[in-house]
Amino acid sequence: MKILVLNSGSSSIKYKLIDMDTRRPLSSGLVERIGQKEGCITHKFLRETGMEKHVETCEIPNHTAGLRRVAELLTDPQVGVIADPSEIRAVGHRMVHGGEYITDTCLITPEVEKRIQELYPLAPLHNPPTYEGYKVAREVFPHARQVAVFDTAFHQTMPPVAYRYPIPEDLYTQHEIRKYGFHGTSHKYVSGKAIEYLGKKDSKIITIHLGNGASVAAVKDGHCIDTSMGLGPLNGLVMGTRVGDIDPSVIFYMVEQLGYSIEDVSRILNKESGLKALFGSSDMRDVYQGLKDNDERARFAFELYCYHIKQYIGSYTASMGGLDAIVFTAGIGENAFYLRSEVCRGMEFFGIEIDEALNTAPSDGIREINPPHARVKVLVIPTDEELEIATQTFNLLQKLG
Repeated sequence: MKILVLNSGSSSIKYKLIDMDTRRPLSSGLVERIGQKEGCITHKFLRETGMEKHVETCEIPNHTAGLRRVAELLTDPQVGVIADPSEIRAVGHRMVHGGEYITDTCLITPEVEKRIQELYPLAPLHNPPTYEGYKVAREVFPHARQVAVFDTAFHQTMPPVAYRYPIPEDLYTQHEIRKYGFHGTSHKYVSGKAIEYLGKKDSKIITIHLGNGASVAAVKDGHCIDTSMGLGPLNGLVMGTRVGDIDPSVIFYMVEQLGYSIEDVSRILNKESGLKALFGSSDMRDVYQGLKDNDERARFAFELYCYHIKQYIGSYTASMGGLDAIVFTAGIGENAFYLRSEVCRGMEFFGIEIDEALNTAPSDGIREINPPHARVKVLVIPTDEELEIATQTFNLLQKLG
């Protein structure tokens, strides 16, 4: 069975076609700058010698044009991997917010469509473009079943003490204001891999997803019991452009005393904060270069970023009553050895230690970077959200028959 995984953004479409018989990707790519004068498509396709790459620039006026071009590339005699789009049995969509109503992977029915749209206010930057991507996929791949995999679903096992806010009850019961959590597909994938690696289901694991967006999850016995993001993906760790944890009084002060509009505050906290505000760049690689250049702003941004991660490790270790492993994943988590060193420095009292030779050694797979005597395993596990989405889509179709 071939499953196409789509992750649609406001001006991009990320895709991967996976053969579920072998769990191997046949093709992957990225459609960028949709709606701009000169769009770009990077298309990778499997051949006997491995993955090859085709890049083209062209006008991509909208998501429909972009996805139609993806369908053409997938079936192209030179760079394609299938003969006809009908070979794609299902399209798995990464959906960000499912609220309380949608707690698991599901077929996209009219009722689910309605619910996704109703949740726009809770995820205004994410749900609208992913829903538009679904509508386009429905047209371009009419023979495929359309499946939604929600970022929030993995966190639905949190107990009320973790997801409820101490605010008037009607705000929860009538307006569903509570913690939901995000990056659930990644946290589920890497925690599952960690459990396999440890060989024990009754485990206490902290998964640390560090990309431009960043979050932490406490996973006990395979179930999420807490996570750092909340109602939306703004809360928790310091991120590339997002503020993370902040005293709500700051917002009141900005609006009432400094004259900012709510729209201004939202823009600043979502797009102009985090590393970008502290250092001037949202890219951790630029921060690292600043560290090497003895830039004081880079040093402060880096230390603050790591300090917040340490806080969550301590908090979640207490919540779970112990710790078996921590997992670093996603672009920064997998590649920034210097960040892993700083996060784990001074954590020996928790049983967390790092072997620097193992930490800096390159590797594509799961690796253990703690010394043999360490009480807590420190793991680097590459995330594969697309494979996890395809797997959940496949499992649902098998269940439905």
